[in-house]
Amino acid sequence: MIKHIALALTLAVAPISSFAAQFTEGVHFTQVTNKAPSSEPKLTEFFSLYCHNCFSMEKQFLGDIKANLHKSVSFDTKHVDFMNSEIGTEVMRSLAVIHEVGQKDKLKHAMFSAIQGDEGGHHDHSAEGHEHEEKIQSRDDIKAVFAQFGIDSAKYDKIADSKLTDEKLALWRAQQQEFRIQGVPAFVVNDKYAVNMSSIQTLGQLIDLINYLAVEHK
Repeated sequence: MIKHIALALTLAVAPISSFAAQFTEGVHFTQVTNKAPSSEPKLTEFFSLYCHNCFSMEKQFLGDIKANLHKSVSFDTKHVDFMNSEIGTEVMRSLAVIHEVGQKDKLKHAMFSAIQGDEGGHHDHSAEGHEHEEKIQSRDDIKAVFAQFGIDSAKYDKIADSKLTDEKLALWRAQQQEFRIQGVPAFVVNDKYAVNMSSIQTLGQLIDLINYLAVEHK
């Protein structure tokens, strides 16, 4: 279940003081939990390395989103579990390893490419006659990707099988249910508000909404 992304490449970030008049709960965003918001402003992207629109978001928009967040807003990524399979869990673990070893953007892009091919979201994987060799079928395949970035097998296994990684995956799965994540990419602000991507017309509007929810909306 993947949300269609059709953001105009318009980046005109407005001053935060003007946000309240622009955005309406139930239209542009939804409160997804009755719990208190996070103690510090934060943006979380829920995504999947198997999701073509997520790869497009990564390559075309995410850099600008992160660069234009209010200085107080942190950014994090969490992998959804729509597959409920052994290899799906291994791919989730790969993101937890990426969080710990650095080179986040390069490794994330490499995993996207290994799973989807170098063109990723730029072509139609559902087109008639389309074929794509699946490179990631086991942990060994994943470790081969990480080895290209200096992460050896022993280091990968140590992090992937750690208690910290198990706790991360449990949290991601729990929040996927709590925040009602049914399509990706999805953005949740302050662990409380989900962006309604279908209401967003431009990249600047998306960034404005995220900053408004993170630092001003109460």
